[in-house]
Amino acid sequence: MIVLGIDTSCDDTSAAVVADGRSVLSNVVHSQVRSHRPHGGVVPELASREHVKNIMPVVREALAGADLGTGDLDGIAVTVGPGLVGSLLVGLYYAKGLSCVRGIPMAAVNHLEGHILSIFLEDELPAFPFVCLAVSGGHSSLYHVSGYGRYALLGQTLDDAAGEAFDKVAKILGLGYPGGRVIEEMAREGRKDKIHFPRAFLSKDSLDFSFSGLKTAVALYIKKWRESREEQATVSIADIAASFQESVIDVLVKKSIKAREITGAPSMVVAGGVACNNHLRNCMTEAFSPLGVQVYFSRPEYCTDNGAMIALAGYHRLLHGEHADLSVDVRSKFPIQALAPLEE
Repeated sequence: MIVLGIDTSCDDTSAAVVADGRSVLSNVVHSQVRSHRPHGGVVPELASREHVKNIMPVVREALAGADLGTGDLDGIAVTVGPGLVGSLLVGLYYAKGLSCVRGIPMAAVNHLEGHILSIFLEDELPAFPFVCLAVSGGHSSLYHVSGYGRYALLGQTLDDAAGEAFDKVAKILGLGYPGGRVIEEMAREGRKDKIHFPRAFLSKDSLDFSFSGLKTAVALYIKKWRESREEQATVSIADIAASFQESVIDVLVKKSIKAREITGAPSMVVAGGVACNNHLRNCMTEAFSPLGVQVYFSRPEYCTDNGAMIALAGYHRLLHGEHADLSVDVRSKFPIQALAPLEE
């Protein structure tokens, strides 16, 4: 089955063609970073307009890269949420039009399900069940994954997501947008134990996340640091970046270990844009190795928003006979829907 995957959940316009839920024939991503950088973050209206401009060329490029036409498609998968409503509508309306005109079955996909399943685009695959830490600009969640379409939410962010905290701290420090990459680079030159920023573990057994308090603590420290020449003489921006990053990763790792202990899952998957962070990858591997638990990571191009992961998730929904009709709509927030049993 050949599926076209479309994702316009935030500020990247992406389309990909995937065969049988495994082979990526093409994966095109048009980034809007240059458009949003002057504003220090994603501007929803601007993102929507950019998607309108880019959706057709991106899909055409994806089909050309796979050396296929729309007549060769067996299905279309499109993100319907969570995400920015205006952005989501562009991808969904395009997918609806293509599905209607060409008579191609369409699957409505949850963006987070795409991230969770993105590991199945790799050569080395985890066996079910596993725990997945999904961390990105808009999400910080832990799931117990027992099969395709079978996800139990263990914990989620109560306020700011990890990626959002990176972006906000980078903006406060004047490091630019997006913040994740620039803070990781800056942190390599800093001392991660120079400042002990707070870790919000919440209650003893909680698997939920909260990074708003950390963001506030960093902002207050930076204000004090800028007003004190003595503080600036002993603490560098790199030290602040490294200490902040360590605080976020410490919570992500320890919550992940707790989730694995509770579920007894034999393996761990880390997905989402923040999974590109090499320090997080190293810390997760070092933490789980003594436990005999293998940690799986997608390559960076499948960690960030992409159409290939949406095509993969849509493939399994289409395979199970799940077809979205033209009444389907976008939703800014909603839980992943369980996959119906495979029809005999």
